[in-house]
This record gives sequence, structure tokens and C-alpha cells, in this order.
Amino acid sequence: MSNIIILTGSMRKNGNTALLAQSFAEGAAVNNNVEIVSVADYKVNPCIGCNSCFSREGNKCFQNDDMIQIYEKLKNADIVVIASPVYFYGISAQLKAIVDRLHTPMRNSFHIKKLGLLLVGAAQLPNLFDPVIMQYQMILDFFKLKSIGTVLVRGVKDIGDIEGHTALEEAYELGVSLK
Repeated sequence: MSNIIILTGSMRKNGNTALLAQSFAEGAAVNNNVEIVSVADYKVNPCIGCNSCFSREGNKCFQNDDMIQIYEKLKNADIVVIASPVYFYGISAQLKAIVDRLHTPMRNSFHIKKLGLLLVGAAQLPNLFDPVIMQYQMILDFFKLKSIGTVLVRGVKDIGDIEGHTALEEAYELGVSLK
């Protein structure tokens, strides 16, 4: 049984990204402990690249925001799943702030071994997700993580567009496959 954290990057509480993440979570919860962490519930400032976390006690960031709560959750995670809408060929700014704040030696205390990716985009472009997938692959390679898989959904824009989409079942099955 793994501890899975799903970082959802949409500010829409019941939007398409949230529904996709929920479907994955329901499948994953069959054999694992799962928690969804929504950026909408946390106030996280962007990293300013000062590197003070490299010299501060406990590698703590000088910024006093909600990232400390997310660090605590990640310390216990075996698997992290990134779920995001795609805006201008990247993950949401709110989620990117969290990812960037992992530029800290504190991450060396995490025991994350696997990473997954759930993306939702309004456009139908065949290369819509390519920039995010490239970054995902670079993170896998750099941290020597194993990919659990990806679910990529094109053509969903308005809240509820994903309802009835085969991607919900695909996400659920991906979750169930984690044992």
C-alpha cells in the first residue's frame, strides 16, 4: 500500500481537472492511501531563487506561507501525481509555484519513487501537451523516478465538459493499477 498525493493545479473546485483527479483517486484508493491537495486550498508564493533554504535550519524557506503544509504531506508520499489544466502549453501558475518551491534540499528527505501526470486542455492540438511532457520526463530522469503513466485529455474547456469522457475511466484504471 502506497501513500499517494495528487497535486491538482486548477483553481476551479469542481472543474475538469478536479473530476479527472477524483476519478484517479477513487481507483487508487482501492489499494492505497490517497490525498488530493488542491492549489485552490493553499496560498503558496513563488520561489524567488534566493537559495536561503540551502542554509536555513531544516532547509526551511523564509516565506511564511502554506507551502510548509504541502512539504509535510510530501514527506510521507511514495507517489505524486500532478493534475493540471494546460494554460499556454504549461501547468497552471499556482501549481508551478508549488513545483518550483521543491527547489530545496528538503526534498532529499522525501521518499517519492513514482510520478504520474493528468492533464486537461481545451484545444485539440496534437502537440498540446508536449512541453509539459518534456518537463515531466526531465523531472523523472533527474530524480530517477518511475512514471506510473499519464492521462491526457484534449477538447475539454468548460466545467463539466469531461463528464462521460473515456479519460475518466482511463484515470480510474490507472489508479487501480497501483498496488
